[in-house]
Amino acid sequence: MKKILISTWLLLSLFSQIASAEDNTSAEALLHKMSDASKTLNYELSYILIKKNSIEPLLYRHAIENNQNLAHLVYLSGPVREVILRGDEVSYIEPGLDPFSIRSGQMVAPLIPMLNSDIDKLSLLYDFVKIGRSREAGAACQVVRVVPKDGQRYSYVVWIDERTKLPLRADLVERNGEILEQYRTVSYAVSDHIANILDGLNSAKLPDVLTLPKPQEAQADWKVTWVPDGFEPGSMNRYRMSVTGNVVESQLYSDGLFNFSVYVSDIKSADSKPQVYRQGRRTLQTFIKNSREISVIGDIPPPTAKLIAESVTFTNAKSKAK
Repeated sequence: MKKILISTWLLLSLFSQIASAEDNTSAEALLHKMSDASKTLNYELSYILIKKNSIEPLLYRHAIENNQNLAHLVYLSGPVREVILRGDEVSYIEPGLDPFSIRSGQMVAPLIPMLNSDIDKLSLLYDFVKIGRSREAGAACQVVRVVPKDGQRYSYVVWIDERTKLPLRADLVERNGEILEQYRTVSYAVSDHIANILDGLNSAKLPDVLTLPKPQEAQADWKVTWVPDGFEPGSMNRYRMSVTGNVVESQLYSDGLFNFSVYVSDIKSADSKPQVYRQGRRTLQTFIKNSREISVIGDIPPPTAKLIAESVTFTNAKSKAK
């Protein structure tokens, strides 16, 4: 009996030391550990994505095999939907569409946020604040809030497992504290067995990589004169809508955590008016200026989308004409 008591005391003492060490770790250091763990461990996360009007169960597996990243995301309800990462190729299997692959290092899918984020870059734009300890999926976690320095975008609250350093929960939070989305892990595992499961992806017959035409870069007669700090622009693209025949110009912006796009086209009808729609994290803001329709669509609050749309300026004579 005495030996059992001693063993129990030693075990509790060890747990106490681990917890104490985690309490002394900065929020930024914790996020670095989380990022490293998500990139280097062999693991699986079974989680649910909770939105206002839906709950989506998902299973994500990740492994390193022969110095190559392998990952597999499976939607667990409804029609078969899968996303597969094999090295620098991502394959998408969607209902109603022919499977396809593209060359990319990242999945476009509902992954738990910040799995592959550049923490050093984000630290220039966001404050990282530890807000205590909690439990998620039965595990002790450190809770970190990721808050924008400028107040122009959303925040995240992230639960980081003290043992594995994997993210077990992430809440997307509006500036007023409203929770817009939740990613909540139900069960998880870290094991080399995950690598054995995913090893089959190396020999799987996946769709050939699409040869995408080089986007037509546009020399536009407009520019966005204000975006929140840290949002970097992609290339300017121009394309013609198949239904209406209207020419649309667009530009994508990203800060490494959130994205939005700006679209500019001729006014669709004489009675077009500015509008704003909001569904969860997604905002659509339209704005009429100089006989053109400006649309801002993305993962930003409506007031920010409005400021971006209003900042668009035009340069040529056609745009200035009413």
